Amino acid sequence: MAGSVSLIPFGFSFIDIKWGGVYRGGSYLLMGSRKSGRTLLGLQFALEAAKSKEVCLYFTNMRPKDVMIQAASLNFDIQSYMNQNLIIVVRVAPPNDIYDMNSPDYALVEYLNDIITVVNQYNPSRIIFDELTPYIGFRNLELLRETFLRTLETIEDHDITSLFLVSEPATDKAQLIVDVLAQSVTGIVYLKKDSSKGQLSQGGKVIISPNIGHTEGQFTADYRIEPYKGLIIDEPEEKKPVQQNAPQANSRTSMHIPKNESAGDVMSFSNVYNQNDFQLILNNQIALFKSTGQLFNLVSFKLDPAAQVKGLLSINQLQNAVRLSTDKKDKISVVDNKIIVLIARSNPQSVPNLLSQIQSHFPSVDENYLTTVLEYISIMNIEIDENISNAESMLDYIVSSQADSEENYVPLNKFTG
Repeated sequence: MAGSVSLIPFGFSFIDIKWGGVYRGGSYLLMGSRKSGRTLLGLQFALEAAKSKEVCLYFTNMRPKDVMIQAASLNFDIQSYMNQNLIIVVRVAPPNDIYDMNSPDYALVEYLNDIITVVNQYNPSRIIFDELTPYIGFRNLELLRETFLRTLETIEDHDITSLFLVSEPATDKAQLIVDVLAQSVTGIVYLKKDSSKGQLSQGGKVIISPNIGHTEGQFTADYRIEPYKGLIIDEPEEKKPVQQNAPQANSRTSMHIPKNESAGDVMSFSNVYNQNDFQLILNNQIALFKSTGQLFNLVSFKLDPAAQVKGLLSINQLQNAVRLSTDKKDKISVVDNKIIVLIARSNPQSVPNLLSQIQSHFPSVDENYLTTVLEYISIMNIEIDENISNAESMLDYIVSSQADSEENYVPLNKFTG
């Protein structure tokens, strides 16, 4: 950690009373089954950051609208904090073919490295990853340990407090994977849902267990989920030993992660978004420019429908060429016959380099084919400046027919930058 170690509020009274909060720059693991309140507790952590005017980076596989609905159940207007750029929502999505690879572990390493890339872009005070479970299905557990530790150390060096959400394990392999994470973090929060009430349960038992610091020790209490309040404890509990099935730092846990999550749905940073999600990301990027001066370009590719009629190129083929040519930090959205690319951290060579890469990913690289097909693709390139105030007006103009003039869209074979 870069500075002196201090405690900050978590946003959950049980932790804030028993431990006095969490360590700034510490890393914490939040474990629980589906419907245990994991996401709500993560949002309470985010809300505490926002109330303190801290930037919180929220990785999630939920749609932004679903995040807003979950937050609303806490009486938490997350949109207002997003508009202030205090909460940055980064949507992650599962790749379809990661476990078809001969060595999926090395692809997973790159996905974890991408966390650092995004963190460096936004420089938050807190990060939440909801959830990490499908993201950690390493075959080589030692490689997982090294990669996760390296990720944590990089985050902690910036005094960023992190909260990683995982599911309960259901297999021996899943238990070993969770053990690797549990042994690496500062502390563990375990939500054990009351299974006797089935899906109707609105609570259970919470166990907090320290790995490093928090010399007050381990505590357990009953919790319930209260509308508009989230997870609450009715009254302070006595200090108790952790149950045998609670996560422990240096022993094998007996928690359960569903098989279909641990092996089949590994998350990656998908850079293709629908228009609403893309607009949300673009708003965050505009706010980043206004606060830091970080430049970016918005590039729109328009495909003439005649190209598909003549069998030269389809919109899906163009989208694939663009996707293969962009960095993971760049974002893509497809609207009708237009493919819009947000080039983050752009420089004068960003757009020319992108165009060169795209041509190398067309169905053919034959010179005659390229000469012909480029006549059916046109481009509009917008570099951010102070005159651009919001994403909605920017996107509305790009996708409207008003922007389709030759003055705005230049044929790709005539584009000079």
